[in-house]
Amino acid sequence: MSEALIGGNNLELQSVYDQLTKLIQSSRRKIEQAVNSELILLHWNIGKIIKISVLQGERGEYGKQTVETLSQKLTLEFGRGFSRRNLFNMIKFYETFPEISIVQSLIAKLTWTHFLELIAINDAVKREFYLTMCINERWSVRTLKDRIASMLYERTAISQRPEETIQADLVRLRQDKTMSPELFFRDPYILDFLELRDVYTEKDLESAILAELERFILEFGVDFAFLARQKRITVDSEDYYLDLLFYHRKMRRLVLIELKLDKFRPEHKGQVELYLRWLDKHERLPGEESPLALILCAEKSSETVELLELDKSGIHVAQYLTEMPPKEILERKLREAIARAQMMLEQRGVYEVG
Repeated sequence: MSEALIGGNNLELQSVYDQLTKLIQSSRRKIEQAVNSELILLHWNIGKIIKISVLQGERGEYGKQTVETLSQKLTLEFGRGFSRRNLFNMIKFYETFPEISIVQSLIAKLTWTHFLELIAINDAVKREFYLTMCINERWSVRTLKDRIASMLYERTAISQRPEETIQADLVRLRQDKTMSPELFFRDPYILDFLELRDVYTEKDLESAILAELERFILEFGVDFAFLARQKRITVDSEDYYLDLLFYHRKMRRLVLIELKLDKFRPEHKGQVELYLRWLDKHERLPGEESPLALILCAEKSSETVELLELDKSGIHVAQYLTEMPPKEILERKLREAIARAQMMLEQRGVYEVG
């Protein structure tokens, strides 16, 4: 670069610097992506060779000792990264994703550390859920870990559906970028980040949500956009106020959230149905789906919700928790809810029993 450029034209110098910065950053990203891709393919191929050549058939027990020997030799030759544990992770990686074409389609979107979290999930449908959501919402490894720890799959409405429905909804999300309400709605919602005290009002809850709006939206998903707080609507000269109004891009729907500090009551249905019909008439744009509503309440009765058939009105009722309960308690409650929902589906004849 000439002295005239350096000394006399700071704007031009800044322009050149900005171009070089973008070029370097872009090149580094490509290099990192290439390294990540090669690393993942290397691990897959190592896992495949060991699985097929060492661990198959009657040589299983002998094979495990052979893996230990291989680990020692590879570590001595190539350094860290080839411990016994890592080799078995590579084997499990191959076992979980035996088709190389699938791996190749994922390596541009996931890191090896993402795959380590995913292969630790033994349930295939559950693993497919986290894989699809991770790609759809571009989760970091830390976010993936947090979502698994908070039992997102079990809290999502889709977990209470037949396996065929789950797979079909995940395929639509991957291929068409469209999300079903069952993939969106959750129960309960974990709002521990709001740091609410023991006694608070609906206004306090609403204010806390807006103060932590980014984290609140992340609990719902990255395609969730905030539109309005206490939106006023007028019906027959009477004013009503909608607590929180959002828009979901992949569902192409307005989503109304109503906050209730107490237990869900049947009269809440009529109130929210009125709001939904107004939104459908006055706010819904061409090409959008019908608005949905989420009633977030401190408590709810599953039987009451079932009898009211709220899903036919586009209303979902969910409990919110201001503190993360012990995992074993949350897990027990969620598994009971899933079992109860599947039993009801069987009784309705949605799919054959057994």
